[in-house]
Amino acid sequence: MKNLLQMKTNQLPRRQFLQLSALGLAGASLGLAGCVTPKYCCAKKKIQVGLELYSVRNECKADFHGTIEQVAKIGYKGVEFAGYWGLSAKEVRKMIDDNGLITCGTHTQFADLQPDKIDATIEFNQIIGNKFIICPYMTGKTRAEWLAHAKMFNDLADKLAPLGLFTGYHAHKHDFEPIEGEPAWDIFFGNTKKEVIMQLDTSNCRDGGQDPVVILNKYPGRVRTIHIKPNGGGPDAIIGEDKINWEGVFEFCEHRGNTEWYVVEHETSATPLKTVARMFEKLKELGKV
Repeated sequence: MKNLLQMKTNQLPRRQFLQLSALGLAGASLGLAGCVTPKYCCAKKKIQVGLELYSVRNECKADFHGTIEQVAKIGYKGVEFAGYWGLSAKEVRKMIDDNGLITCGTHTQFADLQPDKIDATIEFNQIIGNKFIICPYMTGKTRAEWLAHAKMFNDLADKLAPLGLFTGYHAHKHDFEPIEGEPAWDIFFGNTKKEVIMQLDTSNCRDGGQDPVVILNKYPGRVRTIHIKPNGGGPDAIIGEDKINWEGVFEFCEHRGNTEWYVVEHETSATPLKTVARMFEKLKELGKV
């Protein structure tokens, strides 16, 4: 483990990083892929904008407090954590409060949602002021395994509800691969309660061969937070420079969804803080902030 921790974090896949840092046609017809037009610049409802801190993981490792301060100065209102770099819950809360930010989610490992750890996980999230406890990664080779995951999350949702907390699952490419004739994503969300959040990742969804707009429309009322991540335009591409149908994504979230947070994420840029700042300015240009 010690040797693994010495690896460059920008070479780690999300799963390892988190472990170590510790109907369709209607939506698809809303606009051409990569097209961001003024039509939906004025949202029916205003959705808050946060940043997934995995975007600036190396910066957080080098200077967690300083990076959070820079994120706040860009203008982001919230942050979603993917690791805490050794800080206690109280230290994290102070850092957030000192910078006028809100915790808009945590990417919490599957192991930390198990019965022997869930109470500690709940306490940590309550202290930092977070209500969206999102599992970032799961696997399963059979339908039965994904149905077992669904039952676990249904039970967890029931446990969290009286506390005003929510759980959910974040999309990865493999979730859209068929398991016994049906994508794992559909097995899971087709058998979970509406309270279990579907945190779609627009880029990972597209990498899995699916249209994010189609998936959003298939599961209305499930997307309380969504990862806004470009796809198809190069390592530094931002919204409008890629191939995602952002018009359709924004239309769903702002007019027919119950989305509370746009969570910006960018994993591939060589200059992460500069790129997430450009992402924020683009959202401002589009009237999203």
